Amino acid sequence: INIPPTPYINTHKPNKPSVSLVRSDKCLTNIIIGPRASQLCTVRPRVELDVHTEAVQAALAKHKERKMAVPMPSKRRSLVVQTSMDAYTPPGEEAFPCSISMEHWINRAIHGTSSTTTTTTSSTASSSSSSTRSGGSGAAGGRLADESRTWIKVCVSVCVCSPSGVPVSSRVSAKIQQLVNTLKRPKRPPLREFFVDDFEELLEVQQPDPNQPKAEGAQMVAMGGEQLGVVTNWPPSLEAALQRWGTISPKAPCLTTMDTNGKPLYVLTYGKLWSRSVKVAYNLLHKLGTKQEPLVRPGDRVALVFPNNDPAAFMTAFYGCLLAEVVPVPIEVPLTRKDAGSQQIGFLLGSCGVTVALTSDTCHKGLPKSPTGEIPQFKGWPKVLWFVTESKHLSKPPRDWFPHIKDANQDNAYIEYKTCKDGSVLGVTVMRIAMLTHCQTLTQSCSYTEAETIVNVLDFKKDVGLWHAILTSVMNMMHVISIPYALMKVNPLSWIQKVCQYKAKVACVKSRDMHWALVAHRDQRDINLSSLRMLVVADGSNPWSISSCDAFLNVFQSKGLKPEVICPCASSPEALTVAIRRPLEEGSTPPARGILSMQGLSHGVIRVDTEEKLSVLTLQDVGSVMPGAVMCVVKPEGVPQLCKTDEIGELCVCTVATGTSYYGLAGMTKNTFEVFPVSNIGTPVSEFPFTRTGLLGFIGPGALIFVAGKMDGLMVVGGRRHNADDIVATALAVEPMKFVYRGRIAVFSITVLHDERIVVVAEQRPDSTEEDSFQWMSRVLQAIDSIHQVGVYCLALVPSNTLPKTPLGGIHLSETKQLFLEGALHPCNVLMCPHTCVTNLPKPRQKQPGTIGPASVMVGNLVSGKRIAQASGRDLGQIEDNDQARKVCVRGGLLFLFLSEVLQWRAQTTPDHVLYTLLNSRGTIASSLTCVQLHKRAEKIATMLAERGHLQDGDHVALVYPPGIDLIVAFYGCLYAGCVPITVRPPHPQNIATTLPTVKMIVEVSRSVCVMTTQLISKLLKSKEALAAVDVRSWPPVLDTDDLPKKKPPLLYKPSNPDTLAYLDFSVSTTGMLAGVKMSHTATSAFCRSIKLQCELYPSREVAICLDPYCGLGFVLWCLCSVYSGHQSILIPPSELEVNPALWLSAVSQYKVRDTFCSYSVMELCTKGLGLQTDSLKSRGLDLSRVRTCVVVAEERPRIALTQSFSKLFKDLGLHPRAVSTSFGCRVNLAICLQVSQGLTTSILVFSVFISSLFLFCRVRLVERGSPHSLPLMESGKILPGVRIIIANPETKGPMGESHLGEIWVHSGHNASGYFTVYGDEALQSDHFSSRLSFGDTQTVWARTGYLGFLRRTELTDASGERHDALYVVGALEEAMELRGMRYHPIDIETSVIRTHKSITECAVFTWTNLLVVVVELDGSEQEALDLVPLVTNVVLEEHYLIVGVVVVVDIGVIPINSRGEKQRMHLRDGFLADQLDPIYVAYNM
Repeated sequence: INIPPTPYINTHKPNKPSVSLVRSDKCLTNIIIGPRASQLCTVRPRVELDVHTEAVQAALAKHKERKMAVPMPSKRRSLVVQTSMDAYTPPGEEAFPCSISMEHWINRAIHGTSSTTTTTTSSTASSSSSSTRSGGSGAAGGRLADESRTWIKVCVSVCVCSPSGVPVSSRVSAKIQQLVNTLKRPKRPPLREFFVDDFEELLEVQQPDPNQPKAEGAQMVAMGGEQLGVVTNWPPSLEAALQRWGTISPKAPCLTTMDTNGKPLYVLTYGKLWSRSVKVAYNLLHKLGTKQEPLVRPGDRVALVFPNNDPAAFMTAFYGCLLAEVVPVPIEVPLTRKDAGSQQIGFLLGSCGVTVALTSDTCHKGLPKSPTGEIPQFKGWPKVLWFVTESKHLSKPPRDWFPHIKDANQDNAYIEYKTCKDGSVLGVTVMRIAMLTHCQTLTQSCSYTEAETIVNVLDFKKDVGLWHAILTSVMNMMHVISIPYALMKVNPLSWIQKVCQYKAKVACVKSRDMHWALVAHRDQRDINLSSLRMLVVADGSNPWSISSCDAFLNVFQSKGLKPEVICPCASSPEALTVAIRRPLEEGSTPPARGILSMQGLSHGVIRVDTEEKLSVLTLQDVGSVMPGAVMCVVKPEGVPQLCKTDEIGELCVCTVATGTSYYGLAGMTKNTFEVFPVSNIGTPVSEFPFTRTGLLGFIGPGALIFVAGKMDGLMVVGGRRHNADDIVATALAVEPMKFVYRGRIAVFSITVLHDERIVVVAEQRPDSTEEDSFQWMSRVLQAIDSIHQVGVYCLALVPSNTLPKTPLGGIHLSETKQLFLEGALHPCNVLMCPHTCVTNLPKPRQKQPGTIGPASVMVGNLVSGKRIAQASGRDLGQIEDNDQARKVCVRGGLLFLFLSEVLQWRAQTTPDHVLYTLLNSRGTIASSLTCVQLHKRAEKIATMLAERGHLQDGDHVALVYPPGIDLIVAFYGCLYAGCVPITVRPPHPQNIATTLPTVKMIVEVSRSVCVMTTQLISKLLKSKEALAAVDVRSWPPVLDTDDLPKKKPPLLYKPSNPDTLAYLDFSVSTTGMLAGVKMSHTATSAFCRSIKLQCELYPSREVAICLDPYCGLGFVLWCLCSVYSGHQSILIPPSELEVNPALWLSAVSQYKVRDTFCSYSVMELCTKGLGLQTDSLKSRGLDLSRVRTCVVVAEERPRIALTQSFSKLFKDLGLHPRAVSTSFGCRVNLAICLQVSQGLTTSILVFSVFISSLFLFCRVRLVERGSPHSLPLMESGKILPGVRIIIANPETKGPMGESHLGEIWVHSGHNASGYFTVYGDEALQSDHFSSRLSFGDTQTVWARTGYLGFLRRTELTDASGERHDALYVVGALEEAMELRGMRYHPIDIETSVIRTHKSITECAVFTWTNLLVVVVELDGSEQEALDLVPLVTNVVLEEHYLIVGVVVVVDIGVIPINSRGEKQRMHLRDGFLADQLDPIYVAYNM
């Protein structure tokens, strides 16, 4: 290739520095060369040793005044990592034990003076005090939910509030206030973005910053290296070289291996290497398989599996393969079946068609074996034959057999494995001619001569170690001293000692080997490094190796180390050696440094800066282009176009000495090994293909090559490029080696919300305290923010020695990332910063004022061009009710019945008809009631109330009974006596402290003049435990009904007015509010009639009920419907299912029930408890094929996932997939919808809506299943007869159009008549129970349910021929959270969170001062708690565009749940703020 002269090629000798000023001062050519050179020749002052550490300390000093008040996470004491100091990481894993004084000295020597490392940012006193929790503070009282999880919790806490409403007594709320204050600090301006408002998907558009630096230089040209001067005595192939030395100089040492004590273990001579390689070649070709069918043929691939302490066996096998013309694939020894990355290596072997694995005797013995002695197949590996290469196991070749030695050709020589960023393993094939040419270029570049001694610390199976110590050494008959990894772990100075001992001319090391030699160096007087003419630094292209090189030179220059000896090199598996700095002439000026602006680099341009600036990157060159090669720099993305002279790009080389392909991957090969760079006008630079090196850099003045990072480590955040190595260096410069281990730190990016987010994971030293670690983390964040101008999304510290390792002790990056994403990393400290680094959130919504007038939007039955969203059940007046129980009172033209009269009538006409059957946990009948039994027992209750209680008409009586027959009897006794019953759940005997206050509160609020209960509960109410919980002296009279009077009452009470009160229905709402509603006789009767007609209930029918009988529809079905309709109710108390989960379904099967009612908690108990028992239930004859409807009774959005899994699970037992349906009721109307199969088939319509559309515009958009942000909803049941509903705007009270989201309003004969309250809040009552529309039909009185939903007309028709209107309930208005101008329902966020990790069993969310708090219950070890924090934060960001403020991890059962299985989020919120949850971990996201 003819290379035109460029301003970058100097006419001077390359080792003479010069300045080449071509363009403006912004351009690359102004890299300063020279001024610093003098410093490098002499011992530099220690303060200047590591420019970068100084920069970090300076950046932190700026933050010292403005302390960042990061609230420290609260952690349970059992979770605090307390390991002994002995658990340090040995040097191989990148650490070294040393005394405090030594570490202090090293800190000063390498990282500047100690005074600069003491700036700290502590969190506030309140946070530090709560870093550890007292273990048992909340064992009983702190847990809001007891074991049964079915009892109502009331959290009565008094706390002093600040003017802003924040409880100042609480540590937790103080921390949250601290977090809020921290988040108020101004942050970087967010990226500009906009919405396309209509129904289109949300768009985020990044606008480039007009002020960002742009490349201004001329287009670069390809750069050629010196000519490859072929010396006459160079061998025609490596096998020929081996044959030559093996026969001419058989006694010459080839390789010396060391034991773990540093003593020579074995010397392999060239004669032995030659004879043994021939033996291996012969056995491979002739002793495997049969003569007709040999197992290995020339060209086949074989695996080389040798440990790092046996280079001699590896070398013999490698050359044996070359002589046999088979292709070796060197890989690591699989120590266990679960080795990090071992599976991917197996995939590589499979794709290469490897069937034979060569190994040493010791290694073979050490491999895991099955009981029969066979080596098991490793995960992902093909089946391989293990072949031991030791001479004693091999046959001697015949005298007349010689390997065929050819000149180097285009055949494959070997395959080197390469691990990609995502963890996949590729095989880079190297041809024989490329291998030989590469050895020649290294020989010329490094001036290797015969019989030189070289010390090698690197892995000899791949990369620089293989090229210098196995291949080039044989070509030049050199003597290699191999230092095994195990020896380096014990004695990091061993390589330096061997250089002295053998007077070695060359050493091949990594910068970490230099670093640990420094740490271990103890003024050893006998060290002399003057023999070294070349110290090859294999990772010298890493920008941060410069500090190790400088520090090493600084310490060892006095020991004879010459500055010009240090030779950094750049390499990659694809391009082999990309560049290597030549040893300079003694006394010549060391090469220049490039001091570049990190801000410029992040935009891909080169801007020269000064060392005084904090955010600079100092680069050392890695020499010039290799002999015989041509290099150019192309843009990293898209078309391989040449970069400008001041632009960073990917280095590409054109030479024979590179890899040729990724084995078996033609497409990837074309993109990497067959690249044709083009100029800016599109013309190719050369007719020959270039190979991408995977290195980012540029060609500087004097044709010197500078590498700024790797493509694999590139992270593009917010359009700017950052290199993982740069971030690692900044993190380590923050008080280095004090809290984390050098080298045991991983930086990677994960994609969250359409951008990459930086994650830093480091191994924490066992001796650092919680507070120290947390301070270190907050300082790392500040340092990275100052120097790189980028936010870290997550910083996690894990216990020492827990990150997955590569075979040579480094961190296995992709495996670490995988563990992080799966929630299996088990960190001991986590700091998430989504608030500061997520800047591409959609803009918060501004609420539009509802100013549209009624006239302009409503025409007839249309609103804004849509049909008004209203629907109704069948008309009660037109339905004939042929039941003979029609003792009719005609009042105002309405047909009406009192329940007490119906019972008396049934007792006369069908006295022995069984109305109720109660089952116990064994499934046998505990008790039953016929019509006459119920009537007579109710009469006795009425007598007792009159005689013992001296009650008047209309007095309120609290019924505190367990679920059963006594409750029903007491209820009808109250009706007979003219009293108003209130059913109350009894206190739980094991948890009186939290359940009794609720009972007391209901009794007081309902103004009950007496309490009726059983003898057992009566004793419980007066026990010592009760005395501790409430003031028992203030109870009204308690009557126990176990001993009833014998006589009948003189006269049964008959209500004079049907609108008088029949009973009070008290319940705790999901927001934790206790509310009682008034049910009149009219409403009660209408309710029972509506259910009777909807469910077709007649005396011949049996219905199974597994519900709590204390409020809502559960109470009506348990106590009232059987008396009204005459059907038999089989009563199953839900608490009995905890003893026997199969009780309910067994009863349904045994009694051949067609209709059954349950709650979500019952359904969940069956799904979880019987999931694995369906086969045994089937064998016991359980049959659900007769079930026509199974209705879930709830006051919430249908839980579609639970109902579907229940249906699927019990399908095998005959349950029809359409049998399961839901009902919907609320405080103002206890049942609005109730689905039964009648005329209309049960429609379970699943569809999805975009959350943005749903919650912003009040419109519902139907989308395909699985669309982004899709939300599956299920119809809430068929509207009951006599019920009308309309969807209204909750703010304007105007009617809404069909498929618009609004509040569900209901008009019905069985609406409740108002709240029963001691405060008499009339405004609230009139608004909830007697609202009118603001326009349209303004006469009808509606009750507001407080639930958001929408109506949608379906294609189905009901019995009357009308098209069916389906009601979909979305969620409660009072629970909806207004965040960022959008409305969110907790259930949606909770569903997303529960899906993220198998250990999350339950979740609840609430808001506090505009922060979203997520509480998750952990079913697993406490060590998993911190894994959940990033996962929860990620999923809420991805699916809901919300940033989680606080993540609280608690034990199972802490989230309070009421009797209907609904979460009590407000109680949870109160408990959290009062610090009563005893959390495992609380994370405050920054």
